[in-house]
Amino acid sequence: MRPEKKYLVEEARARLAASGHLFLVSFTGVTVADAASFRRALAAVGAEYHVAKNSIIAIAAKELGLPDMGAVLNGQTGIISGGEDPAAVAKAVVEFFKSREKSEIKLGIYDEKVMTKEEVEYLGSLPSLPELRAKLLSLLKTPATQMVRVLFRTVEKMQEEGGAAAPASAE
Repeated sequence: MRPEKKYLVEEARARLAASGHLFLVSFTGVTVADAASFRRALAAVGAEYHVAKNSIIAIAAKELGLPDMGAVLNGQTGIISGGEDPAAVAKAVVEFFKSREKSEIKLGIYDEKVMTKEEVEYLGSLPSLPELRAKLLSLLKTPATQMVRVLFRTVEKMQEEGGAAAPASAE
């Protein structure tokens, strides 16, 4: 293999191995301005977009032991990788490709399993990791808050009825 090709394969291998998930997309008909906008959206979630030759992607994927992607390696192919939250990256990808007629999501790979376009779109519809954490915290906090309200209301009722004195303070 020529040194130039080795360099390109190493570069593609680094992109494919950047995270536990990646997405391959077709970028037919996308303008330079759209690509720049897409890169900014991906950067916001910690991901990157790079274009590579299909033969280079195939060699790098084989070296990494990734599933066979030969069926989708045709035309212009972009690699989207990186980012800690695969749902947030998928959401950015899906949002961008909603309004593009000729461009499309080819496939995704998550934990070395191939995802179809529909599965990538479903992943993009899921809440991001910060959203899930906020929902979990809210669920955990709600019972404690309700219990404090019940106890507080019980103490108020007892004080109103005069049946119980306020707790004595330690002096």
